[in-house]
Amino acid sequence: MSRLKTTLRFAVSFARRRYFITFIAIAGLAATWALMIAFSWSSQLGVITLAPWVALIGFDLGVAGGVVSACVAVLLWIVATNADSNNVTNVQIGVRTGALAVLAIGTALAGKRVRASEAATRTVASLQSALIDSTLDGICLTSEEGEILISNRPLRRLSVELGLPLEGTVPERLLAIAHKMAEPERYRQRMSELSTARGESTIDEFEVAGTGRVFRGYTAPVENPDGSFAGRVWTLREVTADRELDRMRDAFVATVSHELRTPLTSISGFLEMMQEEEQGLGETGRRYLDVIRRSTERLHALVEDLLLIAQIEANRVELQCAPLDVTELLSSSVEAIRPSADDKGVKLEVVTDHPPLVNGDRNRLTQVLDNLISNAVKFTSDGGKVTVSASGEGNAVRVVVADTGIGVPSEEQGQVFSRFFRASTATQLAIPGTGLGLAISRALVEQHGGTIVFESAEGEGTQVVITLPASA
Repeated sequence: MSRLKTTLRFAVSFARRRYFITFIAIAGLAATWALMIAFSWSSQLGVITLAPWVALIGFDLGVAGGVVSACVAVLLWIVATNADSNNVTNVQIGVRTGALAVLAIGTALAGKRVRASEAATRTVASLQSALIDSTLDGICLTSEEGEILISNRPLRRLSVELGLPLEGTVPERLLAIAHKMAEPERYRQRMSELSTARGESTIDEFEVAGTGRVFRGYTAPVENPDGSFAGRVWTLREVTADRELDRMRDAFVATVSHELRTPLTSISGFLEMMQEEEQGLGETGRRYLDVIRRSTERLHALVEDLLLIAQIEANRVELQCAPLDVTELLSSSVEAIRPSADDKGVKLEVVTDHPPLVNGDRNRLTQVLDNLISNAVKFTSDGGKVTVSASGEGNAVRVVVADTGIGVPSEEQGQVFSRFFRASTATQLAIPGTGLGLAISRALVEQHGGTIVFESAEGEGTQVVITLPASA
């Protein structure tokens, strides 16, 4: 069996050599001429039997080689004819030579075009291979059955590092290393689902047990031009460094929050004691005390936001849900923020059409509304307007907070829900803030099963739309 494989491999390798077709054509030309001579078949076979070999030589060698082969073929035919004692006229020779030459030139041009097309295809394929090999992500394309059709170098390297089998479909290979994962059961379940998910895009993260390495996998269906399922593209990226940074950041936030909360508690206690003697202080002392009070409240709010962010990301926020009237929540938040709006000369307006109740946590939803309305007032210039509205929309409640403020540049709007992000329009005007309000608001809204959308135009204003499912 091994000798047969070696022979076949040699045969395939030889067949791929340049001018292999020419060798075959010359052999065929010689064999045909030999038949003419041996059996005196020059009349029966004629020059037409030499034409295919001339065409093949022209296709492989080009115009010059084809014309030469046409002349050689005619010459061989003349020799065979003379050997059979048949007469050949100059006209016959000229016509046959011309016909074979035209055939050779035509096939030579066709061969040139085919080779040019093959070269262009190889160049494009080489560039595409170099392109996907240069990416950081491991990428592969699989057939409808899950067999690998194309893969890049990073994926092959990661496959070796993870110990993936060399054979089988991609889901089968991935399932084979389930025992190496930190959460093997969840991993098996997801891989099993992937083997049957045809038209869905998926994204998952998994950690290799004992190594701390974390990988993110993404898959998406690939369709034929007619829209039918053709296969699936898979990407694999190592995100170990990102997750380590997240852990370090969370640890830092938790530590700082804890270290700040203790002295703030002491400061707040002394402030309460000083309030009892506030009347004995002069105008300057009372002003200093007011500055200390506001700064303490700001720091306390920052610490609470930091702790809440840490709890949200650790999935430790528990909601105490009950049917709530959104109109009541809006009115309460607006009235709490109205003094700040009046100080800035910002008109604050509430519009509701008595939407249905929502099932939510009163404190958390109030926190969301306070964040959004206070942001709207803070980023709206004197004389501007903030409109807060609530309405029913099918089986949902839609809350809109719109302002005529400074807005956010379009290129920055994709980052507004990121922690600690502050728009350039806010930093340029030195408007205070931590960049945590929208991140917290989105997390809490999504935990309630709702959505939050941010829309803004620089210099014109901002609109934030919250959609919450109505209470059943």
